Amino acid sequence: MSAEAQVGLGGSKLGRMRRGFRGWRGQRPFWGGLLTLLGGIPIMYFPYANLTLGTLTIRMATTAGAGSLIIGVLLVVLGLTMWFQPQSRVFAGVAAILLALVSLVVSNFGGFVMGFLLALVGGALGISWVHEKPQKPARRRAKAPDGAVPGAGGATDDLSGTSPANGTNGRHRAD
Repeated sequence: MSAEAQVGLGGSKLGRMRRGFRGWRGQRPFWGGLLTLLGGIPIMYFPYANLTLGTLTIRMATTAGAGSLIIGVLLVVLGLTMWFQPQSRVFAGVAAILLALVSLVVSNFGGFVMGFLLALVGGALGISWVHEKPQKPARRRAKAPDGAVPGAGGATDDLSGTSPANGTNGRHRAD
């Protein structure tokens, strides 16, 4: 969206809602949750669907229709979990991938592969999502004591990170 278009939405209620949704969406694995949720729908729908061609009715019901319904509902719940509990995104992502794999066997090839692929990709996105934390400013090095010149063989010349003089108490540090 261009800057001119954003200026037009800036003061309106729609613009505030859109910016609020964008902020909410950025704090959680939104796309992983959405794809997982959408993956559960065909998995739980197809075993109970009727396809009518003229006077011929084709029923896709399987003996594991209840299993398909449970898998689909769990995938929808896991998608919502990724949205509203981003701390448990890894658990929800792993569970979504496992349920997607089980749906291949139980539920008409995972909702005719459509639900399987959506749930698999959604679970992977949920696992791989990381919240971006604000960048901290770089630490400044401690100033040399009065009269000491850095790099001139004084107490501040030890760059190994093991000298108590530089405040590391014998531990290495990565700068």
